[in-house]
Amino acid sequence: MGYFRDSRRIVVKVGTSTLTHNTGHLNLRRIERLVKVLSDMKNSGIQVVLVSSGAVSAGVAKMGFGRIPVTPEEKQAMAAIGQSELMKMYDKFFSDYGHTVAQILMTKDVLSNPARRSAAENTFNRLLEMNCIPVVNENDSVSTDELTKFGGNDILSALVAQVCEADLLLNLSDVDGLYDSDPRSNPDARLMERVEELNEEIYAIAGGAGTDRGTGGMIAKLNAAKIVTSSGIPMFILNGHEPEILYTLLDGGHVGTYFCASKKDVK
Repeated sequence: MGYFRDSRRIVVKVGTSTLTHNTGHLNLRRIERLVKVLSDMKNSGIQVVLVSSGAVSAGVAKMGFGRIPVTPEEKQAMAAIGQSELMKMYDKFFSDYGHTVAQILMTKDVLSNPARRSAAENTFNRLLEMNCIPVVNENDSVSTDELTKFGGNDILSALVAQVCEADLLLNLSDVDGLYDSDPRSNPDARLMERVEELNEEIYAIAGGAGTDRGTGGMIAKLNAAKIVTSSGIPMFILNGHEPEILYTLLDGGHVGTYFCASKKDVK
């Protein structure tokens, strides 16, 4: 297929369950493996934007909070603490492979305001021109309502892909892709390698919430796919627990579930 053949700019979204252990602490080995693969992609000439979850979990672990935050104030405080921890890890690991990261924290109202959206577009473009890797997260510490919250990094990654005019969105999660039924209850569930159109039948297949450390589920990922594919940007859902599977795509193979773009496609 050669999905990367015409892709000069790629957005990669990685979820909390991929970045952390069951304890909530950062999974340093997996983060380093992911960074190595993304650095290889960057070295091959592809511009990379990373949309990363994990701030709240990192904050909980760093503070020894002992439980999942419940109140908005607790979540915001843990996000503020954990975001610096997360960026410290990315800065260290990407630096080891010769790359510079830049932090961008966003709220939904940035994209609804033309002037602020234009500023965001310019910032992304300039950072990428400078060979930086933007690391994006929702600004959870100040996002409080439907006007400012994206509702999870699945949606954020789709909107970032639009803002960056990306050629491809890679959604790394704790599942291999979209199945035709729930693989947790049906051992005969079949992985759908390609989705041509996001219709009611496809949405009926998805359901359930994400893990207790994340906010997403398959519905959120389908909503993200709908946003980007309608803008001419294809998307993959992939299992991020083995970051090296990205090499399969880089080498022209297929893995996960591919959502075709409605306006243009990668042949």
